[in-house]
Amino acid sequence: MKKRNLLLSVVMSALLVTMAAGCGNSGTKSSEAGSGSGTGTDAGSTDKKTYTVAISQIVEHPSLDATREGFIAALKDAGITEGDNLKIDFNNAQGDPANNLSIAQKIASGKNDLVLGISTGSAQALVQQVKDTPVLFAAVTDPLDAKIVSNLDQPGGNVTGGSDTNPEAVQRLMDFIAESFPNVKNVGIVINEGEPNAIVMAKNAEETLKKHNIKLVRAAVTNTSEVKQAAESLVGRVDALFITLDNTVVDGVDSIIQLANEKHIPFFSSDRDTVEKGAFATVGFKYYDHGYQVGQMAVDILKNGKKPGDMKVTMQEKLDLILNLKAAEAQGITVTDAMKDKVTDKENDIIQ
Repeated sequence: MKKRNLLLSVVMSALLVTMAAGCGNSGTKSSEAGSGSGTGTDAGSTDKKTYTVAISQIVEHPSLDATREGFIAALKDAGITEGDNLKIDFNNAQGDPANNLSIAQKIASGKNDLVLGISTGSAQALVQQVKDTPVLFAAVTDPLDAKIVSNLDQPGGNVTGGSDTNPEAVQRLMDFIAESFPNVKNVGIVINEGEPNAIVMAKNAEETLKKHNIKLVRAAVTNTSEVKQAAESLVGRVDALFITLDNTVVDGVDSIIQLANEKHIPFFSSDRDTVEKGAFATVGFKYYDHGYQVGQMAVDILKNGKKPGDMKVTMQEKLDLILNLKAAEAQGITVTDAMKDKVTDKENDIIQ
């Protein structure tokens, strides 16, 4: 009996030692795991990159706003989301070119991961002031003429972006006017000669119209408040109206649409948004898509470490004739099957 009790006691003691040792090992592993987990969590929080992007935009109007929205959407689709890991410093020059410089100086003095200029003037100011941060541009008609970059394929430095035009777009639109409106002998343009992009596009339009023996008649403005009066000055002198990607004029385009409807004058624009608003036709694209394309360039810079100077300036290649049938009716235009046949994507680019 004593031997059995002694044996039982020895067995129990051995079990207790084993259990104690097991608990001790378990505790050590748990402690190590906890330490490792803590390190991982800390590393995860510090590794979660946050970004600050500054945007300078000359004015808020549908095309430029759509550009900005597309840009932000591209960042979001790549996991860079405003309010989470993205802070956007948006600056609006309120249509005053003089504000571009002060905005650019403010942005240059801040700490940003990337800077975006929407419009030629906004981009020009940023390029002059921001030297150590990647700079992208959008809604710029001719980045070479504007001296934003010196080479489209290899911009160099810290700048690249997307041009919102293709010279072919204006040429095709002028050809469409000449072919579809044989009675048009003079095309009136409301233009701010202070906007380099407007000058370039107007010259392109004038040269193309000249081939068809059609004259381009200018009505100059210096600010948006003058757009209505300038458009009215063209009545009786021209057979059609046209505007470029002229921010000053586009900002006041409602008065041109109203005049075109009242006087039954065909009105052509250089952007889809103005056609959706009430112009009759353009050869163009969606500015949201343009902004998205530039946003994808931003993702390559922010997440993939690409250098702006090595990235080719993009250009809008997918162009189509866009018609607004309601605007045609308001402006006294008979839309023929021949006109519609010139539209490639009839479902999306013939606006009912």
